[in-house]
Amino acid sequence: MLKINVGFVIFPDLTQLDFTGPQQVLARLPNSAMHIVAKSASPVPSDSGLGLVPTHTFQTCPQLDLLCVPGGGSGVVQALNDADLVAFVRGQAAGARYVTSVCTGAFILGVAGLLEGRRATTHWAFTDLLPLVGATHEKARVVKDGNVTTAGGVTSGIDFGLHMVSEIAGAAVAQAIQLGLEYDPSPPFDTGHPDRAPPAVATLVAQRNINARAAFRAALASARAAP
Repeated sequence: MLKINVGFVIFPDLTQLDFTGPQQVLARLPNSAMHIVAKSASPVPSDSGLGLVPTHTFQTCPQLDLLCVPGGGSGVVQALNDADLVAFVRGQAAGARYVTSVCTGAFILGVAGLLEGRRATTHWAFTDLLPLVGATHEKARVVKDGNVTTAGGVTSGIDFGLHMVSEIAGAAVAQAIQLGLEYDPSPPFDTGHPDRAPPAVATLVAQRNINARAAFRAALASARAAP
């Protein structure tokens, strides 16, 4: 049986948990090979200071069966106008069985033309920008539309990873991975989504995202205008 090639596209200043959460889950997918792909073979800095080491470059990466693009604030803003990265995502998606993203990585799929007419999700603070890439927001932690699956913000990448394992290898395998990772969240506060967070907390976080949203709008407009 041929191995399933799983690949994550990484870029400077990505949110490391967007990548490492689902990567840890999908690394346990039976009969799979993991590929960490970047523009060059040099270590890639994440937004938390953790350096990430690629296993492949755009030139050496084989055709992926599952392509995943993580997100990140300033990292995605820069990546949206990286023609080589967007071309790599578009080219790999053409031959992939599963085209996926976590958090604001959805916008990289979007500028590659992969969300046009699809239902999708992303980090809650940026969901209203999805129409700028032709997508319709669906309020869910993980959204599947055809062969495209998008996940919400950051930690939803773990849920996404389990969804993908279940789809590829069955629910029993996904459940075993969940148990092995002891993924049994019980956070001290029920404030993980603005629907449940106290208004003052939601407002504070929303204010912090004002500049990021403006940067996303500008980057999307530039990327969509590019030939």
